[in-house]
Amino acid sequence: MATPLPDLATMVALYNQMNHYGQANGMALHVPAPGRAVYEMSIRAEHLSSPNTAHGGVLAGLMDAALGAAALSLAFTTNELVSTVEFKMNYLHSVHLHDILRAEAVVEHTGQRLLVSSCVVHRLAADGTLGVAVARGLGTFNRYPAAKRALG
Repeated sequence: MATPLPDLATMVALYNQMNHYGQANGMALHVPAPGRAVYEMSIRAEHLSSPNTAHGGVLAGLMDAALGAAALSLAFTTNELVSTVEFKMNYLHSVHLHDILRAEAVVEHTGQRLLVSSCVVHRLAADGTLGVAVARGLGTFNRYPAAKRALG
């Protein structure tokens, strides 16, 4: 018999504890509702690939995390987890040291076996409002029963 999963707020707290990648990169997750996820991070010196410019992999990691969190938060409501099948992104503008980024992702399609999420990463303006979009992406995720994987 499968152990029931905790509520969404508890799941986000557990995920934040287990997500060493997010912790190491200063990423903060917020899930406003199932199927939606927001990640924020500040670009630090260790994220740079050239003077003052962030490596594209930093944006890819942020994008993948947001896409996956949106899919996971929705799958979680039906006692399921997700794994990435595919994801693509377009880089629109460069990102620089001390930029604060916000990745907002939403589930666009829910099928029996797959979920599709989209995401836009914005640079935040000095007043905290959304500035220019620096990247856009799309991810496909496989849904599977949570009983197939232990969370601990």
